Amino acid sequence: MAARFGIVPRMSKPHGNNLAAFSLHVDDVDRARAFYTAVFGWKFSPWGPPGFYLIQTGPDENPGVMGLMHPRQVPRTGTGLNGLEPTFAVLDVDAIARLVGKHGGKVIVPKARIPTVGELIRFLDPEGNDIGAMRYETPPRG
Repeated sequence: MAARFGIVPRMSKPHGNNLAAFSLHVDDVDRARAFYTAVFGWKFSPWGPPGFYLIQTGPDENPGVMGLMHPRQVPRTGTGLNGLEPTFAVLDVDAIARLVGKHGGKVIVPKARIPTVGELIRFLDPEGNDIGAMRYETPPRG
């Protein structure tokens, strides 16, 4: 099914260590879908059991890394960050920061410039997940 959406993992080597997919575990799937649709413009397609979705992070011609969203199986303990700290490439971190606040998230690291890399913010989505948004000076290799 993922191939139908054009989101097949691309690796430069047969056993590369590139990110091929990510999964967001959430408490309220509808709230999280609305948040990411508003903030990043992601598209969601039902996939598998009820409450499970494929995430298309880019346009049809360049759909990006395969994403998945589904209900959290184990409650968050509130004792630290996610085990994974994803950062998504964006064109304008200021615009993303405004959208995060407008749609129920909270910026936890305000815009910071990383020399030779770009500008970064980190935020908590309404589900408590720690997410980064980076405007890269040079786009990362895909």
